[in-house]
Amino acid sequence: MTAEGRWTADQAAAWYDGQPWLVGCNFIPSTACNQLEMWQAETFDLATIERELDWAARLGFNTVRVFLHDLLWEADARGFRRRIDAFLDAAAARAIRPLFVLFEDCWNDGAALGPQQDPVPGVHNSRWLQSPGHRVVGDETQLPRLEAYVKGVVGAFSSDARVLGWDIYNEVTNGFLSLTGVPRERRAEVVAAAERRRAAAMPAHLRLLELSFAWARSSSPSQPLTAGAYTGEREINERLFALSDIISFHSYDPPERLASLIERLRRHGRPIICTEYMARTRGSDFRTALPIFKRERVGCYNWGLVNGRTQTHIAWTGEDHVWFHDVFHPDGTPYDADEVAFIREMTGVSAPA
Repeated sequence: MTAEGRWTADQAAAWYDGQPWLVGCNFIPSTACNQLEMWQAETFDLATIERELDWAARLGFNTVRVFLHDLLWEADARGFRRRIDAFLDAAAARAIRPLFVLFEDCWNDGAALGPQQDPVPGVHNSRWLQSPGHRVVGDETQLPRLEAYVKGVVGAFSSDARVLGWDIYNEVTNGFLSLTGVPRERRAEVVAAAERRRAAAMPAHLRLLELSFAWARSSSPSQPLTAGAYTGEREINERLFALSDIISFHSYDPPERLASLIERLRRHGRPIICTEYMARTRGSDFRTALPIFKRERVGCYNWGLVNGRTQTHIAWTGEDHVWFHDVFHPDGTPYDADEVAFIREMTGVSAPA
């Protein structure tokens, strides 16, 4: 399968050769529990965004990965575009270029505009939202508005040098089933039922994936398009790789598995970035992963920057004795000062005064 308008390998390499070593984080301000709370006019917290982007810049981060949401465009395209522009100005002032994510298959279906619920105590990312949502993906009547969203956002910033690239669809088909609170004796049953639903819905999700790439390319963006591999399923990964200008992937695994995966991805002959990594209790952390990414010149985005309403310091399984993700407390104090010093050493920046 080929994708019309996809960059050639030489074009992708030329673009990547013009970039610094890309290193950053998945970013959401600590005052937001999900994409809607980050971007809606009533809760768009530019002061916190600017303060926390300062902390990212002081780590030597030159890029952030940021999730958008289709409902924001449908409700208020002009206002949403203005807020994206304000975010881009804030990032550019700190020499940070965002990679924007358009669609998301993980976590909670049924997104609704308006005030968002408070986080569920003790649960990782409890209010994170799917976009457009599993119930919407297979609805043919929704395609025109989703097309308008992709073309509208990408078209508005298609030649904007402040934007690093477009991550079209995060973890396509992955509902990320949380088993927190499910009795142990019922977990196998719940997982099996979820897998059956996922298999039945896969054709619709993969169709939206392909349509979304085509819609984005119709705006002739100057930035690359990608969508990250997160699973070992060959059918999904081959589609992702065939559509993407640059190869992206996720890894929350120990260093030996990370290095092996990068080596396998080299066969595509294209630049590689890891758009999600770093889960301290799984053996994926800055001290083990960053040296590999730097040596291999693979771009990388850890999950999380400032501990806040996403509660991603809590592990997927509910443990919080060691922070799972995130780097700073809300007041800017590092979770681990030695870790922060190591990040700065790897990125080549000196500690701030």
